[in-house]
Order: sequence, then C-alpha cells, then structure tokens
Amino acid sequence: MSEEIENKDQDSEYEDVCYICRRPEHIAGKMIHIPNNICICNDCMQKTFDSMEHMTGPFPGGMPNIEMFTMGQPPQGEVPKNQKIKKKKAQKEKKQGQDKQEGIFDIQHMPAPHIIKQTLDEHVVGQEHAKKVMSVAVYNHYKRVLTDTEENEDGIEIEKSNMLMIGPTGSGKTYMVKTLAQILQVPLAITDATSLTEAGYIGDDVESVLSKLLAAADNDVEKAEHGIIFIDEIDKIAKKRNTNSRDVSGESVQQGMLKLLEGSDVEVPVGATSKNAMVPMTTINTRNILFICGGAFPELEKVIKNRLKKQSSIGFLSQLDDEFDKDENILQKVTTEDLREFGMIPEFLGRLPIVFALQPMTEEMLVKVLTQPKNAIIKQYQKLLAFDEVDLRFEEEAVRAIANKALDKKTGARALRAIIEEFMLDIMYEIPKDDMIGRVTITRDYIEKKGAPQIEMRESGEAKFLTQRD
Repeated sequence: MSEEIENKDQDSEYEDVCYICRRPEHIAGKMIHIPNNICICNDCMQKTFDSMEHMTGPFPGGMPNIEMFTMGQPPQGEVPKNQKIKKKKAQKEKKQGQDKQEGIFDIQHMPAPHIIKQTLDEHVVGQEHAKKVMSVAVYNHYKRVLTDTEENEDGIEIEKSNMLMIGPTGSGKTYMVKTLAQILQVPLAITDATSLTEAGYIGDDVESVLSKLLAAADNDVEKAEHGIIFIDEIDKIAKKRNTNSRDVSGESVQQGMLKLLEGSDVEVPVGATSKNAMVPMTTINTRNILFICGGAFPELEKVIKNRLKKQSSIGFLSQLDDEFDKDENILQKVTTEDLREFGMIPEFLGRLPIVFALQPMTEEMLVKVLTQPKNAIIKQYQKLLAFDEVDLRFEEEAVRAIANKALDKKTGARALRAIIEEFMLDIMYEIPKDDMIGRVTITRDYIEKKGAPQIEMRESGEAKFLTQRD
C-alpha cells in the first residue's frame, strides 16, 4: 500500500505529453488516454477524426477495421515516463521569486552610480574611468525606463544612453558587461557582430540580437524590453576599403541596426534567429533596451596619431613622427571623426552618444587581476587544491613573472589563464598521487623554468622542503 502511495506522489510531479505533437499537458490541455498507455491531446484527436472523415480513395468514409475506444477510458497500466514532462512551479511562486530579483525596476531600490561602481570594483581591476561612465549611463537609462512607465506630466523625454566601448583585447569589455547585468539582475544578450549580414544573405539578420535577448528573458517580452544587449566585435562591421565586391557585412549592417538602436517596434522570431524559420513571431519595442557596443578597433591608434600630427606639422611647434608612439593611452583621445575615418557611418555613431576607451593592461593591473578580484585565477586554483587538502601559495615575484609573460603575449588578461595552465599541469597531475603533500609554493624560478616549486610534506610538525628535478 505504501508503494502505491509513493508511486502516486511521484506521478503527481509529472504531466502527460501528447504522443503526436509532443506538447505537455499545461499547454495542450487535458489528455485523452487510449490503450497501450498512449496520451493524445484534444487537438490532435480532432485532426485525426477530421482526416478520417474526409478521406477519399479505396476506403471512402474512413479506414476499415478500426477498433474504436471510449473517450474517457482510463489507461491500462502505468503511463511510461518518456511521455511525461516534469511540471513547472506554480505561477504565483515563480512570480514572487521574480519580484525579489526585479526590485531594480522600483526607483526606490535603484542602486546609485557609486554603489554600482563599488560592485564593479570587486570584480574588475582598474578601468576607473570606464566603470564610472558605465555606472552613470546605466543609472540614467533605468531612471528613464522607470519614468516612462509613469505619467510624464512635464512632457520632457529623456533620450537613450547607448554606449560604445573601445579597448584592446583582454581589457575586460565583455566581463564588465556581464558583471553589470548580474548587479542589475536584468536579462543580458551577448552577440558578435561578425555573424550579422545584410537581409537576404546567408548569416544572421540584425533582428537576431533581439531573439537572443528574448531567449535570455525566458520568452517574456516585457522583461526583454528592459534588458541589455552587448554587441561585441562591432569594429568588424566597418566599411570595407578598396574593395569591388558587395559589402554585405559592413556598412549595410550598420544601416540595418539604426532602427534597433534608436527604438522601434521590431518583429522577432521566437526560438529562432531567422525570420524564415517556421516559428511564431512576436513584436519587441527596443525603446527601453540598452545597447552596449564594444570592439578592439585595431589600427585606430594610427588614425588618431595622424589626426594629432596634422594639427601642427610645420615650424617650431611641429610634432615628431614618433611623439605619440610611446603613448599607451592614445585611445583615450578618440573622437567621432576618428571613428568615421575608421569606417563607421555617422548615422550609426549618432545613436551611440557615449563613447569611451579602456586602458591597455599594465603589469600592475595584471598582478591585481591574478590576486584581487573575487574570482581571481589564483584563488580558483587554490580552491581546486584545497579539495585535496593542499595549501597552494604564490610568491610575489612569481606573480610578477606571470604578469611579465602575459605582457609579452599582448592579449591582455586572456593570456594569464594560458600561462598558469602550462606550469600548473604537472602540479595538478602529481599532487593527488601523494597524500603526504601539505603545501606547494610557486616560485619565480619555476615560472621561468630555472627551478622547481617548493613542496612541504606533512611530517610531525616540522616543515620539510623537497626540490623536484625538472
């Protein structure tokens, strides 16, 4: 008897799925159970009867020898689990959970710019100016969203504050946007501009970025209309120079994105990235969606240097050709004129009013990236070895050696992980072999392949250091 009750409780967690259209019970409605443990929804059953009644050919009026069944007949035996789907939580409970997370859309609980920046400081090293600009822009944008939902008595409308981030690879553009979306608890879609093409060509249409945001918002249109879209590699859709072929992924894509950035009603396929897919369409208003575009813009430094040199090229005030070569923060002097020279059209830049540049990673910044953030790389490896009850330590000189190696690769913070993976491979492989190892200290000599790490064994209170051979 207890087994029957247990099985009944277990079945109550699942719902039936139509054998034909595969829709669950909460979408298709109550199922009809027929022999052989088969469930069919009312729609599919009606379609089956209609097709049998209108059938022509050798069996007019229907198929012969069809064994009819009672509509309310209970299923024989237990319904197999592969025809059931786990029931969703009650809508009320789900809504309560969302209300806790979506307190951002209450002006009283809106985090101030300095609070947003403080949270960014815990995850992102350096880039003080960029974090300040993003905090203020996001704060103003969501104040605009909230005021739009209320009655606008004075008739003053606040314009959108879309952003354009310029910075070398590995400087933290994508990571800053991800952290920002976690702070605000809003849906975020990250997409690459490299996959976008002009309408009618193979590739994604510009509306596909909205499809990804809709998917991130669990197909909730109202929630998606308050989200953030980060379009990376935006410099790859610049106008192509000196080419005779049709530019289907350059200027035409910029023109197609104008209506999205400014704010308009756009038809978007649900569950697909192409309008040609046989899926339902829905309309999304992009007026309150914050667009953040980012790109490395290679060779933009040359455009900026040429502009600065033209300002004074003759006489005692003339500037040397190599004067700006050592300026690491040359991108901070970028203007709209430089971006137009690079290949971005004026209409596109006009819809991105906030333009700012990120600083390239220095040795000091890379050292902080390794040690200070909550999710620092060194902290991750220390946690991994803590599962084996081993204490992992890094000497200060070793951390600086890692930062120097990363600078040589010129890929920013992305190089740190590859460097640490290289010299941690043998340590992660050998340590689980010996339970007596208690502590491993990474030295500068080991990073530079001149020595070995220091290994401390668990031996009766005394620290015994052993040096491994290469």
